[in-house]
Amino acid sequence: MELKGIKIGFVLTGSFCTFKKVLPVMEELIKEEAEIIPIMSYNSYNLDTKFGKAKDFIAQIEEITNKKIIHTIQDAEPIGPKQMTDIMVIAPCSGNTMAKLACDIIDTPAVMAAKSHLRNNRPLVIAPSTNNGLSGNAENIGKLLNRRNYFFVPFRQDNPITKPRSIVFDSEYIIKTIKYALNNEQISPILL
Repeated sequence: MELKGIKIGFVLTGSFCTFKKVLPVMEELIKEEAEIIPIMSYNSYNLDTKFGKAKDFIAQIEEITNKKIIHTIQDAEPIGPKQMTDIMVIAPCSGNTMAKLACDIIDTPAVMAAKSHLRNNRPLVIAPSTNNGLSGNAENIGKLLNRRNYFFVPFRQDNPITKPRSIVFDSEYIIKTIKYALNNEQISPILL
């Protein structure tokens, strides 16, 4: 499927260790002539971490997309009513965000953007990255896998030896997952 002209809401949440994996994906989507609407959770927009400074990631994302980042609940809410997105991607999607989606807790720009987008029955792609994906968050992943319009980027254990319950998406599959989801299909296999 061609992505030319497809409006993609691209949400980053607090799994900071994977930010550098998703920026090249944004660049590739722009090369495919998709329109990226960047969105960040409160934490991803405001926190400096050992993986980089928030202002640096913000500058990079705004340069790649040539758009200001949506980073408040108020600015995320109109996404659905204004039909601003054809598909939404949450990459990385932290365990915290997956839990909120599974329990319908709408208290950040990221989950508000997803909720607002989903009201139009359009696909939402989840790229999970969490240290508790095979423990506390496994139930939430199961709930989301069984919901209509939710599609998962294939994922694997992050480091089975030192972090046996941690999972992370494979960035090579984000664009493929988007294309499948636009056809209402889940890419397989989900577990790598």
